[in-house]
Amino acid sequence: MNPFQKNESKQTLFSPVCTEEVPPRPPSPPEKPPPKICGSSYPVSIAFIVVNEFCERFSYYGMKAVLTLYFLYFLHWNEDTSTSVYHAFSSLCYFTPILGAAIADSWLGKFKTIIYLSLVYVLGHVFKSLGAIPILGGKTLHTILSLVGLSLIALGTGGIKPCVAAFGGDQFEEKHAEERTRYFSVFYLSINAGSLISTFITPMLRGDVQCFGEDCYALAFGVPGLLMVIALAVFAMGSKMYRKPPPEGNIVGQVIKCIWFAISNRFNNRSGEVPKRQHWLDWAAEKYPKQLIMDVKALTRVLFLYIPLPMFWALLDQQGSRWTLQATKMNGNLGIFELQPDQMQVLNPFLVLIFIPLFDLVIYRLISKCGINFSSLRKMAVGMILACLAFAVAAVVEIKINGMTQPQPGSQEVFLQVLNLAEDEVQVTVLGNRNNSLLMESIKPFQESTHYSKLHLNTKSQDFHFYLKYHNMSVHTKLPMEEKNCYSLIIHENGKNISSKMVKDVANKTTSGMTAIRFINTLHKDVNISLGTDILLNVGEEYGVSAYRTVPRGEYPEVHCKTEDKDFFLDLGLLDFGAAYLVVIKNVTGQGFEAWKTEDFPANKLSIAWQLPQYALVTAAEVMFSVTGLEFSYSQAPSSMKSVLQAAWLLTVAIGNIIVLVVAQFSGLVQWAEFVLFSCLLLVVCLIFSIMAYYYVPVKSEDIHGLAEKQIPHSQGNLINLETKSTKL
Repeated sequence: MNPFQKNESKQTLFSPVCTEEVPPRPPSPPEKPPPKICGSSYPVSIAFIVVNEFCERFSYYGMKAVLTLYFLYFLHWNEDTSTSVYHAFSSLCYFTPILGAAIADSWLGKFKTIIYLSLVYVLGHVFKSLGAIPILGGKTLHTILSLVGLSLIALGTGGIKPCVAAFGGDQFEEKHAEERTRYFSVFYLSINAGSLISTFITPMLRGDVQCFGEDCYALAFGVPGLLMVIALAVFAMGSKMYRKPPPEGNIVGQVIKCIWFAISNRFNNRSGEVPKRQHWLDWAAEKYPKQLIMDVKALTRVLFLYIPLPMFWALLDQQGSRWTLQATKMNGNLGIFELQPDQMQVLNPFLVLIFIPLFDLVIYRLISKCGINFSSLRKMAVGMILACLAFAVAAVVEIKINGMTQPQPGSQEVFLQVLNLAEDEVQVTVLGNRNNSLLMESIKPFQESTHYSKLHLNTKSQDFHFYLKYHNMSVHTKLPMEEKNCYSLIIHENGKNISSKMVKDVANKTTSGMTAIRFINTLHKDVNISLGTDILLNVGEEYGVSAYRTVPRGEYPEVHCKTEDKDFFLDLGLLDFGAAYLVVIKNVTGQGFEAWKTEDFPANKLSIAWQLPQYALVTAAEVMFSVTGLEFSYSQAPSSMKSVLQAAWLLTVAIGNIIVLVVAQFSGLVQWAEFVLFSCLLLVVCLIFSIMAYYYVPVKSEDIHGLAEKQIPHSQGNLINLETKSTKL
């Protein structure tokens, strides 16, 4: 018996998408027109929605701007872990919109979904801010609070993402389509304005404000949290003015069910006796209406082009992770003002606002006048190439930085510098077969060390024997050292003799791009040093050595110091980006108290302005790829599939962030090589995408609907005959 014979009845072929019978709704009374703005056609309610979006985007991008440095500098994670968690969070933010859309369309409606998930959003900011307070628990508690907070923020921001813009569009009547288009332009402007301002302000709250004696991450996370509270309050204030359409069913779920039924039905009827059908989606005709099947066919043509897209997002979203880490190794002094490493991200929204009208009104028109058919798919391919070039430039900058950076000790190696704080020169000899040729020259008093000397170890840790010759005295001393560390051997007078002590230097540059400083006190009394409002240091007497403290870059002409009976000021001069300084406090006869300063690690030499070309290239790539791609994909699918396309587009962003996470954890490459790897991968993907685009035949959306309208009446009039032609049943 033919398994499809029963399904040829008109009753089955006209079954709706949902097999459950829905009782007819009672007729609703005519809606009262919503109040307008100053007599225009714009509803007052959209003002609340636009302000809400501005505050929410300020909250999200402001928090995200300082996130990488928080992981690195507050939680003390390494660069790869920080990058991985950053992109895992970004990926989660683009997976959760599917959940938000399903809740809004199938259950709560857009308004209640925005309200409830905004409360979750605010709660996430509370956890995140608490996790940045140093005096609240230890590292484990900070980590737990941060991860819980980030998870709630991802659920909140992702859940409301597909609802807010669409809810704003619902406020307009159909006769005001032109005003609705302008509203979306203002809505997009509010997104970039919130991103632009927050990306500039929150790094200032982190770096320029000190709390608990260090960078104020609690304030940098707390202010975005406050903006999210304001966003929720503003949105709720307009509650009585909103048009609130009821849930209409989850079209994403319908599409997934339709595709799944077609695949499973085809698999169940894979016998050669069953006639083939023209398209694999035609196997869903037994359960779903032809209009839905035709719409899904048009959708799958576009989704096929989405397959290579995640690689582009893998590059674009590294502005907040790898590129920010690169900026920490550069000099942020631009003459008229200074930039924090995490403030460089402000270039992206700033350039987006410039490039969009520049490309639309100038560049694209010039290309069109030259007779070149610069189609949407070609624009996207060029955008990919520009992103490749941006990462090639980033690799060149990274190589330049490495050439100016002091090398690090490797396995079974240590770096040593000798600081002579005595009144006359000292001869230092390292005893040992491989190291006795080092430090052959005498070291003069307060002689700046130009470089570290490399010592070789036989094991991971080893005791080194030093021979010190000062005047007619000879001293032997034994000091322990561990591999992969930098040390300073401090030599000073002790009455008529000399003494020495070994101190460990900073392992590498400060990760926040700030300045690290420590002190040696040669006085006979303890010294209290005030480097700022919340930065206080106590240095012990008789060559006591303080720990490193980070301070903002700048001039320090009068640093207040105090002993138990005297107050005095020291001129430390310029403390530059990324440097680590050692300052010796001494009392010079007849001149008073002075500071002798030397660099443990040199300052960042390469200007942060060298990142401008890569930001300009990647922003141009974003304008050509992202704006054009979304516009193109919308034009290629029926109107009923717009929400599905939005979900699929956000999924490509999420998958792109997962790619970065995997590469950061498992590649094991140095940073410049990783940039080259991403550039080459995107170039290969661009080639594949270009081939796919070459064979793609664009269709106009009205053609899709025209075909549907042409076929549906025919199917109603002669349904069995149409099925016979399509499936030969």
